[in-house]
Amino acid sequence: MPGVPPTRFVFLGPEGTFSEQALKTIPAAARGALTAARSVPECLDALRNGDADAALVPLENSIGGQVGVTLDELANGEPLMITREVILPVQFVLASREARPLAEIRSVAAHPQAGTQCRTWLRTHAPGAAVVDVLSNAAAAIGAAEGEFDAAICAQIGAERYRLHVLARDIADNPDAMTRFALVSRPGTPPPPTGDDLTTLAVYIAHDRVGALLAVLTELSVRGINMTRIESRPTGERLGRYVFFLDCGGHVADLQMGEALQALRRICADVRFLGSYPRAPHSDPPPPPAPGLADADFADAAAWLSRIRLGETA
Repeated sequence: MPGVPPTRFVFLGPEGTFSEQALKTIPAAARGALTAARSVPECLDALRNGDADAALVPLENSIGGQVGVTLDELANGEPLMITREVILPVQFVLASREARPLAEIRSVAAHPQAGTQCRTWLRTHAPGAAVVDVLSNAAAAIGAAEGEFDAAICAQIGAERYRLHVLARDIADNPDAMTRFALVSRPGTPPPPTGDDLTTLAVYIAHDRVGALLAVLTELSVRGINMTRIESRPTGERLGRYVFFLDCGGHVADLQMGEALQALRRICADVRFLGSYPRAPHSDPPPPPAPGLADADFADAAAWLSRIRLGETA
């Protein structure tokens, strides 16, 4: 129900991963019941089936890019709505069951993406270690805790959960890497506008029309709406059919965003509204609106037109 804080949360597991760490930054989650799911589809199915009030799933990584399975799940099935974004710095640690010199490490468990992001650091500081791919950062921590591997690349929360010694911190080759997560709920009233919001859309263009995507972008541009992200995903219908995911600065309650959504509804094959929600504090601040494109300008123009239609002095 709108206005009722969620109490049952599901997140992409297993426990001890960055997803759980991100979820625990949300105050309501710190007081709620948290359940790990095996996959993004399982997360969102639990939400759709009423077994959870909210789900936290990854949207994109600054190194690896979009999380395709999340976008696909949001574009298909019963509608869901993003109510919050969480941006988490990706800070890997190297952890082991016992304290030991780095030179003695011969095997390191790591999720493939984690291993790739820490490759240069490992080559420099633990050159004798062979990296073994595992299914998740938590699986790496569990393998190290059980003695299957000498060490693991994992999140700090994973090292703490499985009582590992942290041998080194911040071992990622790119210290500014981040992952963006979305807190998703069943459809309801969006969170109120804050003045610094994002709106996410899934847009299906008319593929038989020349310039269809350009028309979409034009409707946003002429209203001064800043598009911060665009991704395409195949619809699964046939080759060459795509759905475009847009992140736009602004809120559905803003006049210019409302006008843009109405325009997209008119010219697109379909539009799925995926939510308006506060921009995460780690994001870059929004650019100031161009002259004539602030919300107050749209309100003034709408009032002026109303006066004309009523025969009043413009």
